[in-house]
Amino acid sequence: MERGIYFQLIVTFGTISLMAIGGANAVVPEIHRQVVDILAWMDAPTFARLFAIAQTAPGPNIMLGSVIGWHVAGATGLLVATTALLLPSCLLALASSRGLQRFGGSRLVRIVTLALVPIALGLMLASGVVATLAADAGLVGYAITAATALVTYRSKVNPLVPMAIGTLAYALAWSVGIA
Repeated sequence: MERGIYFQLIVTFGTISLMAIGGANAVVPEIHRQVVDILAWMDAPTFARLFAIAQTAPGPNIMLGSVIGWHVAGATGLLVATTALLLPSCLLALASSRGLQRFGGSRLVRIVTLALVPIALGLMLASGVVATLAADAGLVGYAITAATALVTYRSKVNPLVPMAIGTLAYALAWSVGIA
């Protein structure tokens, strides 16, 4: 059984690693789909909690895979998931950088790199939506999430400020029983 879970971690996160255009947060919807819907390693609220832990912990966004690996198979699962997420994309980045050095001035390369921008942004937006829905915080939580995103997008204030205010607002709403 243990061997099977490690193999599943390698296949799941190794494949996801190659789709991470825009970074680890861009593949959160696929990670959610795999670990909640397909493999049933956890439910959506557990995924949301692990996502929150990974985002608040210092370090790279890739921590989500590490935390999921830990949840599923302990310390060895953490190492296997982290390696599976890092190794394929690192090798692809190395090969791509060599290709960019050689063909970076070509029109086709410029078009492809420009085309990847909206794809990466769309994937990151989808990640936010998946994380919001997985948290299942109700209408109050959705409103606070939308307000936090809007303030962060429209102002030059540090994102920690609207996040802290949103956290306090939700805690207050929860304490009075409306969340």
